[in-house]
Amino acid sequence: MTSKTIHITQEGPANALALNKDNSQVVIAGRNVFKIFTLLDDRFEEACNLRVGKNLNLNFSCNDVAWNLNDDHILATAATNGAVVVWNLNKQSRSKQEHVFVDHKRTVNKVSFHMTEPTWLISGSQDGTMKCFDLKIKEAIRTFYSNTESVRDVQFCPQQPHTFAAVSENGHVQQWDLRKPDRYFQHFTAHSGPIFACDWHPEAPWLATASRDKTIKVWDLSGKPSCDYTIHTIASVGRIKWRPQKKYHIASCALVVDCSINVWDIRRPYIPFASFNEHRDVPTGVAWKGNPQSFLSTSRDCTLYHHVFDDAVRPASKANPQSVALDLKGDATFACKVKYEPATTARQLSNLMRRTPVTNDDTFCMASSVVHRFTLSIRQPLWFKIAAESYLLSGNLNEICDHNARVAMNFGKENISKAWQILKIMYADPLELLLKISPTGPKEDVASSNIATGGAKNSGVEHSNASKQSSHEHDAKSLQGENPTGVASGGDDETETETEVPDNPNIQGPSTSSTMLLRRPLLSDIPSTTKGDFIFGETEYEPVSLEHPAESRQIVMRMEDDEWTKELQKEAFPLRHEIKDRSPLPEQFPNHHPELGEDPASVIVEDQPQLVVPHLQKWQPFNFTPLILEALSNHVELRDIQTTVSMLIVLGEKRKHLKIPVALQEHWILEYLDMLGKFKLWHVATQIIELAWIPSISQLNQQSTLIHVCCVACTKPLQRSAWLCDHCHTSEHALCSLCNQVVRGIYVWCQGCAHGGHINHMREWFNCNRQCPAGCGHLCEYN
Repeated sequence: MTSKTIHITQEGPANALALNKDNSQVVIAGRNVFKIFTLLDDRFEEACNLRVGKNLNLNFSCNDVAWNLNDDHILATAATNGAVVVWNLNKQSRSKQEHVFVDHKRTVNKVSFHMTEPTWLISGSQDGTMKCFDLKIKEAIRTFYSNTESVRDVQFCPQQPHTFAAVSENGHVQQWDLRKPDRYFQHFTAHSGPIFACDWHPEAPWLATASRDKTIKVWDLSGKPSCDYTIHTIASVGRIKWRPQKKYHIASCALVVDCSINVWDIRRPYIPFASFNEHRDVPTGVAWKGNPQSFLSTSRDCTLYHHVFDDAVRPASKANPQSVALDLKGDATFACKVKYEPATTARQLSNLMRRTPVTNDDTFCMASSVVHRFTLSIRQPLWFKIAAESYLLSGNLNEICDHNARVAMNFGKENISKAWQILKIMYADPLELLLKISPTGPKEDVASSNIATGGAKNSGVEHSNASKQSSHEHDAKSLQGENPTGVASGGDDETETETEVPDNPNIQGPSTSSTMLLRRPLLSDIPSTTKGDFIFGETEYEPVSLEHPAESRQIVMRMEDDEWTKELQKEAFPLRHEIKDRSPLPEQFPNHHPELGEDPASVIVEDQPQLVVPHLQKWQPFNFTPLILEALSNHVELRDIQTTVSMLIVLGEKRKHLKIPVALQEHWILEYLDMLGKFKLWHVATQIIELAWIPSISQLNQQSTLIHVCCVACTKPLQRSAWLCDHCHTSEHALCSLCNQVVRGIYVWCQGCAHGGHINHMREWFNCNRQCPAGCGHLCEYN
């Protein structure tokens, strides 16, 4: 036996290999290679090339090869053209082909010799049949019909010589008796996908099956079939072979993706016991060399390997014993390593014996972990759902930001609430913000409390204007020495006196209807308790409506420039000289005074005390774009894609100034839609798609919206309507299961049993029932 791993390269890939009865020679077969090698200690030595001759046809293209277990000179191959070819190595001619069976109509997938009868050969074909050939009479003596699409593997049972198992592409396993070819005596479904290989255990009544569903299952067939073990792999399994003298070990080869040959202990189904990674392409065949320490394998990389078990990789020893997992419910699971220490008694006994304990390669790697489970706070998923359902995404920007900020603040998300408030300050309409500001003060409160509304309530703006006008009237009366309340002193409280106004054409008398005139504001218009404030420049005229609380009359006062000066003198302080002309606004000062030449450091105002006004630069609007970009990116980094997408939608056309790449915006929206789908917030996802500005997102709701319905009577597709068939003119498929009437509106049905009816009837039924209302017994799910 060789003590190291050796290999040899061929001119083409091999599809299968087989060993002779004494394990001294190996045959490999494929589409372009068919050779026999002698196994030496340190190399392979080619003994025979069977692919010779002038007429090389498809009989030499092999899917499988089998070596007779009694006669060492007999071989059989399964050809891709449907032929079963028998080869005789003792034949004196150059060509070793003995006989060709052409009974199958399609490709032959597997050939297998009987263990005790050397002349019996069984084959499984793509045509769904199995044939037993007798090499003595050179014909098929029995045919077994599986009634399946194709048979992928056939194997004789070592414990019952007249029994063989066949696996097919529909996931079924059949057991046959050679003496009863009419029908199988046992049949069961083993996998959810095609089964590619099977192998009987040499000692126990176990049958291992390998499937496309990435599992290897071990079935106990001593009685009723039962799956005792299931091994989970990372790819579809194409070949399996039990390890000799090891009851729980089995080798497997993947059909795609995985280039390793794994040896599994069926008691540990998720991690291989040993792994061999020498091949660079998918392995196609495995054969154990009579002992559990060495085996041979072929691959699509055109190599033939002789593996030694000492060179195997132990994946269990490299597995990470520490890991963490988090689910959507907020629970975290943490696994940490536990150090393995032998028992104290065993350690003391070892010290006494002074001998190194013998390690067994067939034992598991002693790696163990302890698992801790933590229940995290569920506020984060709960917050995501509440925010998705409560956020406003369309409408007035100020109202949206205020509403979303309140939603975040009520849930304790202060940072997100401040983000919405900052977004409002940056992008809201300044005029609308000013209209919402109401000045406070004792005079303002008293004036507003004296305003009586004659009809319906005025708007907030009109109410503010009326409050200001009442304050102006109060100040005007106080200048004339009158009682501001309009009640004569010393008289009855209920006696009202008309306001005496000086002879001024700008002051109107009482009127029964509201009058809207333009006035110049007084100094008392300034919302401040301090009477030393100034207003520079012109103040625009504004219409003011003032209504007297008792007589429902309005007094509007207009004051010219001279009256403005008089009022200022009475309210504030006497002037040292008369102001001939009001000074212009600071913004209207010339940058260069003619008397100062080129020195714009100061400007001297005529007819005024020496007042030095420094040069003022014009105000430049602040650019908020970098701050918004940084804020949106920060929320994305914090896994808060919800806030980022919501703000982008709320900004509307203003998002164009951000200049965010469209691909990045699309990525954010799709990620948010995916999260909404995980929480089953379909209505919110639909709203996001409707408000999306990217065409690829807006078209999501327009995909997969057509449902093809067929008539249950004639199976023809329904053309014009969903309740009347144009071919048979029946409406049986659209009848409600509860009221037995034709459903001409919204029709809802179960995809499991196809029964349905009116949506209201179905909703009422499934509120208190689980089974289908049609009486079929199906447990329908109504969402």
